[in-house]
Amino acid sequence: MQVIRNLDNLSEPPCRTVLTIGNFDGVHLGHREIFRRVVDQARALQGTAVVMTFEPHPLRLLAPDKAPLRLNTPEEKVRLLAASCIDLLVVLNFTRELAEMPAEDFVREILVRRLGVRHLIVGYDYAFGRDRQGDTAFLAGQARLHGFTLEILEPIMAEQQAYSSTAIRRILREGRVADAIKVLGRNFTLDGEVVHGDGRGRKLGFPTANLVTQKEILPRDGVYAVKVKWREANYDGVINIGCRPTFAPSAPTLEIHLLDFQADLYGERLRIYFVDRLRDEERFPSVEALQEAVLDDIVRARQVLADAQVVEYREYLDCGYSCTSDGEN
Repeated sequence: MQVIRNLDNLSEPPCRTVLTIGNFDGVHLGHREIFRRVVDQARALQGTAVVMTFEPHPLRLLAPDKAPLRLNTPEEKVRLLAASCIDLLVVLNFTRELAEMPAEDFVREILVRRLGVRHLIVGYDYAFGRDRQGDTAFLAGQARLHGFTLEILEPIMAEQQAYSSTAIRRILREGRVADAIKVLGRNFTLDGEVVHGDGRGRKLGFPTANLVTQKEILPRDGVYAVKVKWREANYDGVINIGCRPTFAPSAPTLEIHLLDFQADLYGERLRIYFVDRLRDEERFPSVEALQEAVLDDIVRARQVLADAQVVEYREYLDCGYSCTSDGEN
């Protein structure tokens, strides 16, 4: 997948462009159905499957107090889109100038002249341009004027619920990481680097890796059974998210204990796949009580993880086309 962050880097429009536009935060099953349709149409036209998105999220500029925490880092989004068999990703810098651009200019200058759109796929509630003038009715008129076709999608649903990034955020706030798979089509994940902690876990008999991540949103504080990928292998583990209230409260931390594992992980990168929630984070009356709880967590984690399989993006993709990225997330 080619990634373009400045349209000036396109020497000419892509060939017979099939395009969709959006933020696509989370890259959930609803988004993936949109991408599947884009790819299908592009292959039918022998054209180019193109996704346009924006950095930063438009609300970060237009209404910072309403901007949601993002489910994906920019790097994750690129990786997931590459796994969707998309040919070209256009990441536009969302500026005040772009926000103020009249909808007619956006269509004429960007969609038609720069990207050569032949077929545009958008959601039923999509709107863009100054004062959100570019709604679907406007786009229908622009499609007739400029000679491209328009496909407007109704909400993509399962069990009478629309797939949405808002639903995923609610699930994570409630700690229901097992339910996130039903909307994401994969385990909720985060990547991070192992840094030095205070060594408290090792003193308790359960050495932990302290993780620093760029992820903006995390599951609710608590203890979770997880799969941990280090280099090319997966390991079972338990992660605690929170402030360690049994001791002097600290800043929120991510502490991972890998089961049956011994290696120096400092400076290494890990990917955490959340499988299920074990319990809330608790303040215990003594160190001994905490140790007993951790032993119980490990027993329960072994039971949960014994038959658990990591669900990665590519396992739900099934687009029928060869992609250059495995989309592992």
